[in-house]
Amino acid sequence: MLLGSIEAGGTKFVCAIGDENYNIIESINFPTTNPKETLVKTINFFKKFPDLLSIGIASFGPIEVRKTEPNYGYITSTPKPGWRNTDFIGTIKEALDLPLFWTTDVNGSAYGEYSAYKEKKNNINSLVYYTIGTGIGAGVIIDNNFIGSEGHPEMGHIFVKHHPLDLNFKGICPYHGDCLEGLASGPTFKARLGVLGQNIPLSNSIWEIIAYYIAQAAIQATLTFRPQKIVIGGGVSSEKFLVKVRAQFKKLLNEYIAIKDLDNYIVMPLVSNNGSATRGNFALALEALNSR
Repeated sequence: MLLGSIEAGGTKFVCAIGDENYNIIESINFPTTNPKETLVKTINFFKKFPDLLSIGIASFGPIEVRKTEPNYGYITSTPKPGWRNTDFIGTIKEALDLPLFWTTDVNGSAYGEYSAYKEKKNNINSLVYYTIGTGIGAGVIIDNNFIGSEGHPEMGHIFVKHHPLDLNFKGICPYHGDCLEGLASGPTFKARLGVLGQNIPLSNSIWEIIAYYIAQAAIQATLTFRPQKIVIGGGVSSEKFLVKVRAQFKKLLNEYIAIKDLDNYIVMPLVSNNGSATRGNFALALEALNSR
């Protein structure tokens, strides 16, 4: 059984073929240029596999996920030049005519983590996945279902309290300024210090500030959804960074509710090699096939 995965990022596309056990058989990646060129490359890759049964697609957004809407399957109000109002699903469907599962990039990663925990028989029924990189997004799964019936969550754009040492930073979000993404995403390091985050040692106080914001987001997710796991991935995340996040989380939550084991509650991705989205897309492709 061959399943397909499209991880449609704002910088690059990752396309893969796998089996029902989520093993990658072949994959390719290429830069995200204009919609026509990028989607043609995507279609040509999958046309090499005549036995392909379905594809899971996790895309940058915002996207329209409501099947009742006339622009279902579109990338909608994205700031990425050239991609606004792109009929992603319609283009793929016309060329390949296969069952498709359409969701956000971070939902794909969330589902990959969820399915990985399920496979390990961890008796997990709920999970929140954050990605912290060029932007910030989150996916929420409860009892095998994504949260968000009127659209997908935009949890990177919640508002958080400023850190006392960060009061003068106005944030970089073009829509909200100092929302979570505007204060804690990867580009905020350079906006504050003129240096990329990857070149700033964890001993620098900026990491405590970023951890303060991410801990607030984790608390909001905890108090709203009461998930069994909060997984934090993306280019900014690391195990040493999560030590700081957990410490801030514990301090800010102030024992309002009991979290039994914080080290196993706020965690790095279980799927290795940044493969959460690909695994999730294979699993969602299987869902699309089974629900035809």
